[in-house]
Amino acid sequence: MNKVIKLSMLTLAFSLVTACATNSDVENLQSQVDGLDASVKQASADSASARTQAASAAAQAESAEAAANRAAELSQEANNKLDKKCRKTMHK
Repeated sequence: MNKVIKLSMLTLAFSLVTACATNSDVENLQSQVDGLDASVKQASADSASARTQAASAAAQAESAEAAANRAAELSQEANNKLDKKCRKTMHK
């Protein structure tokens, strides 16, 4: 019976010691989780900002491409008109 009581006391003491260490570990892990949570939120915000900027850049690129295409068309039209005038002048 004494052995059972001694073993129970040792088990209880061990449980208390490990419980204290476990609480400290849990608190440490909780602070790490909180830090990671903040990092994830910041990364998410940065990602959303980058996505918005990429969409804006794509829209500007499309607009610039359309303007360049229009300028090329106008240039070709002007070249065609000048060629016609040159041919007309040469035939006279």
